Amino acid sequence: MRPAVGAALRRCAECGGYEYGGAPACPSCRARVDGIVEEGWSAFLRRWDVRDDDQEAALAEMVVAEPDRHDWRVVDAALDRLVCAACGDRLGRGPVGCSACDPAHGFRYAAIETDRPGVAPGNEHAVRVNVSVLRRPQTASGNEVLARRLVLPMLLVGLLPTTPEAHQLNALIKSTFPPHGASPTRDACLAERHQLVERAVEDLFRRHGAVIRPTP
Repeated sequence: MRPAVGAALRRCAECGGYEYGGAPACPSCRARVDGIVEEGWSAFLRRWDVRDDDQEAALAEMVVAEPDRHDWRVVDAALDRLVCAACGDRLGRGPVGCSACDPAHGFRYAAIETDRPGVAPGNEHAVRVNVSVLRRPQTASGNEVLARRLVLPMLLVGLLPTTPEAHQLNALIKSTFPPHGASPTRDACLAERHQLVERAVEDLFRRHGAVIRPTP
């Protein structure tokens, strides 16, 4: 499910944006983002030779008890397999303010983040933070979710914006979608505004040498 380092960016047939970047609204992109986590969990189960659901549940509890000893994808997937006793959602994925989900969501960041060969240092951390926000978007503002989902395709192929570039993008999004005034959902210029931000993100991709597959 996860693109290789240096892979070409591809358009999603369902939402039209770059693959993965339509999450959480686009079902296809959301499934791809979830697939990044599930891929890591499947490999983990094979290493442990897990054969039934009871073993898998016990392994998930073990992982969540020691997140600093496991890859972040394994920790995120383990949380998905446990039910929150407070809200009934998947542990760590419940509403903001849930007495059990909020700390579980925070503890996930103790997990191991290993950069892949050939990527800029910190790429894996950026991937995992963006994936985490898109899988629990209620923890972030709409503008932050927009920024993280648009940049995720670039991160997944091994590229990483500089700090000034990230600040510039955030400033552009805030100026394009201010928190006050007309609701963006009712704004007739919403599509045009999104296109402005998307063009800026695509320019960022090109500056970093991203390979962009032509739209069919």
